[in-house]
Amino acid sequence: MKIGTQNQAFFPDNIIDKFQYLKKAGFEGFEIDGKLLVDNIDEVKEAIAETGIPVTTACGGYSGWIGDFIEERRLNGLADIKQILKALEGVGGKGIVVPAAWGMFTYRLPPMVSPRSGQGDRKAVSESLIYLNEAAEETGTSIFLEPLNRYQDHMINTLADARSYIEENELKNVKIIADFYHMNIEEDDISKALHENRDLIGHIHLADNHRYQPGSGSLDFKKHFNQLKQDGYEGFLTLECRIRGNNPEAEYLKALRHLQESLI
Repeated sequence: MKIGTQNQAFFPDNIIDKFQYLKKAGFEGFEIDGKLLVDNIDEVKEAIAETGIPVTTACGGYSGWIGDFIEERRLNGLADIKQILKALEGVGGKGIVVPAAWGMFTYRLPPMVSPRSGQGDRKAVSESLIYLNEAAEETGTSIFLEPLNRYQDHMINTLADARSYIEENELKNVKIIADFYHMNIEEDDISKALHENRDLIGHIHLADNHRYQPGSGSLDFKKHFNQLKQDGYEGFLTLECRIRGNNPEAEYLKALRHLQESLI
């Protein structure tokens, strides 16, 4: 397993400088914003060639959710994601992270009455995934379907929820991304959920129990990494977290060292 990261505010803005920073810091991969990749693909290719740091995946950078309530927005998002997949193919990336939606609706906060039925939710998400499954096949990439916690999305909250879409629609190019922060809220046991879905987990996001940097909270990363090792997971572990502390850069690099030690 290797450790990657999403962007942080203290990383250099220039793409080549950014990749050089990641290499010096000890990261082994970069999860890039999809629009940044599409708009700067030649610079990204140069940065990869110069540093050897791969673009592992894309996250974000599209204009609509795959489960969007507004059909025009859903279709626009699908078109954007397909374009990002083509760009990922061009740089050797594995695939793109997509939740059903983020912040669109939750049953846990008012108004608590969805504008669409559960059956309608499933139809919209399934149609999107079937379309993206074909786009991923064309580009040799994968869709990483992300369950979010109940306060951020009402459609897909657990790894089992994501699995049901993949199996029901026979999606060969859709995998599950397991995010430790969301799992800490939704799963009864993180390691057990990882094990039960070991055949479909294709990517991992890391944050501690409170969404801040690993090592600053209560999650036992070594325990869960050991489970991943036992199950033969060989993909990336990608930091997606906020940073708590007076020196964000120092705290982030400290978190990287914590994760590296937890992998031993």
